[in-house]
Amino acid sequence: MTLLQRVLMPVATDEDAVETCAALQPHLDDVDRVIAAHAIEKAGGGIDKAPMGKREEDAREMLDIVDARLGDETDVRTEIVYGTDIVDALFDLAVETDSTSVVFVARKGGRLVRFLSGDTSMRLVTEAAVPVVALPREQ
Repeated sequence: MTLLQRVLMPVATDEDAVETCAALQPHLDDVDRVIAAHAIEKAGGGIDKAPMGKREEDAREMLDIVDARLGDETDVRTEIVYGTDIVDALFDLAVETDSTSVVFVARKGGRLVRFLSGDTSMRLVTEAAVPVVALPREQ
């Protein structure tokens, strides 16, 4: 078994889906399955950020990008997960799907942007339930 055998690939935006697919592409010989996932953050009793139907539609479009870009080369499964904490929801999915790693490309942004956004990339690395692979950005 290799680290990239069954990867969970979180996608946050269309651009993130394209960029992460491009970064994973050179390593597909080692990949048996990609579980592409988008986490929808629930407000936990409060008002959600946007209508759920719109958020689910956007998530399906992001995940369709992954399937279109990688589906001819490897097995792609898509998942939408929900939770009040998106990092926890993603790691729960990683464990549930027996993923060998979580792969992602860290988003651009300065320290202030990362601080204000909760720095999901940092939490993916520091709170890992499975190995995490930070893929290099395409130059």
